[in-house]
Amino acid sequence: MLNVNIQSFKYPTTEKVILSQINFLLKNGEHLAILGESGCGKSTLLHLIYGLLNLDSGKITYNKTPLFGPSHNLIPGHTFMKLVSQEVNLMPYTSVEENVAEHLSRLDLTEDNNRVNELLETVQLLSYKNQKVQDLSGGQKQRVSLARALAKQPKILLLDEPFSSIDTFKKNALRRTLFRYLKKHSISCVMATHDANEALAFADTIALLENGTIIKYGAAKDVYDAADSVYEKGFFGEVSVIPSGIFSQEEQLLLPHELTISEEKTALKTLIENAYFQGSHYLVEGNFRGKKVYFNHPTLVTETQVYLKLSTHGK
Repeated sequence: MLNVNIQSFKYPTTEKVILSQINFLLKNGEHLAILGESGCGKSTLLHLIYGLLNLDSGKITYNKTPLFGPSHNLIPGHTFMKLVSQEVNLMPYTSVEENVAEHLSRLDLTEDNNRVNELLETVQLLSYKNQKVQDLSGGQKQRVSLARALAKQPKILLLDEPFSSIDTFKKNALRRTLFRYLKKHSISCVMATHDANEALAFADTIALLENGTIIKYGAAKDVYDAADSVYEKGFFGEVSVIPSGIFSQEEQLLLPHELTISEEKTALKTLIENAYFQGSHYLVEGNFRGKKVYFNHPTLVTETQVYLKLSTHGK
């Protein structure tokens, strides 16, 4: 079990506190998503866990054994965990197969070959097995990095925006196969991401970061349901701020699927400004008392103004 307790951290060259009051437990085989905007401290947190940075105040342990940074270790990092970052570190002039096989035993070549095939199939690069890494795209190199990390059979895998360079049409299938593999082999995972869809679909637990501090922590659905600020809600879609007295005595923060057109007059009379085709529906942008209002609609809205109500298909 990984126990993270970071009271505070700042880089030696600045007085700005990057992380504070970061506390969580990662159980064996659990997948945790660190969700937050760019610059909120996600990558720094992973680097602290991996031992690339020295912790100012706090403690990080694995199975009750303290983990230290570079001031205590000749070679920074921990052998039982692997970090896959956005900076790809591969052997460019060798094949994809050789890059992955480098971290295998070499004692049983047949077993090693089967393992390479399994890993490349997991990251959907089996057909590129004999191709030189230097000839791959950025997204393909990122997938080779994933396969190399898995070849080392880590207990914990740290992923820093792991799918950022991968084409959208490949991303979903890759995420499914990767996280299925991690669950099958009981590999714990901490993934830093700004993509809420990624976090909701594949994480058991979400830690939502703002300005270097965890502001929401819990099961993925619980964090989604408990989002109660524009910042928090904004990860899950466009946010409409509905004033008090419209549908409730209190101000409401609503996502597009929580509003729909009403055939009867309501207090939310909205001027239509734009509509954005989303494939299965339109995201409609309106204006109510000078503020943006967003709602989903199955077809293009042709009216210049509409009345809105709470959707029965909300969360």
